[in-house]
Amino acid sequence: MGITKQSATPSAVCLLSGGMDSAVTAAWALRQGWEVAALTVHYGQRHQVELGAARRVARQLGLETHREIEIDLSRFGGSALTDDVEVPKHRSIESQPASNDIPVTYVPARNLVFLSLAVAWAEARGSNHVLIGANAVDYSGYPDCRPEFIAAFAETARLGTRLGVTGQTLTVEAPLIALSKREIVTLGRDLGVDFANTLSCYDPSEAGLACGGCDACQLRARGFTDANITDPTRYVTPPKVRP
Repeated sequence: MGITKQSATPSAVCLLSGGMDSAVTAAWALRQGWEVAALTVHYGQRHQVELGAARRVARQLGLETHREIEIDLSRFGGSALTDDVEVPKHRSIESQPASNDIPVTYVPARNLVFLSLAVAWAEARGSNHVLIGANAVDYSGYPDCRPEFIAAFAETARLGTRLGVTGQTLTVEAPLIALSKREIVTLGRDLGVDFANTLSCYDPSEAGLACGGCDACQLRARGFTDANITDPTRYVTPPKVRP
């Protein structure tokens, strides 16, 4: 098999988790006129309903290429999302992201691993861009969601890939990195994202309902409240969000 050359039409590999941020990122890329291929990683997460959410989002956005890959990070453990560890509920999110407390829902090096996979696929298919829905404004305090991490990884990708060392275009971007959840919700609405298809919860029920108490649920609900847009999420217990 020969080496795939970059297409004349800009294209992107977008990490698609099934959550709100990744869905908006994919829709944003489509608005740029790019051909978008979605990559969803089954990483050994305890709650796999997000995989179904990713498929729904891909269908709703009309993505013709959506690939799922398995890499079992639960073999390493170290997170409430992969281990039998209780997901924190109803903790204060008012101080974030200023807080240095990294929650137990952080999966060690997850975005580092995911971005590496996305860059590998981008090179193989000749894509110009790699996208991730990381956000550093309203988030849970993960170190791999910070702008400095994204910038450092982008430089690593440039130095460690054939595309990068031959001077071809290969960018690694997090277009939502500086947006609040309110701004992300508003942008998603304007881009036509059906948020009912997305799932942001760390501890959903077997029926696919969001718990309403984890950090992700609270941040999501507050984003809809601040944007004055109806939250279509089905919660086990709706979060109590102050306007």
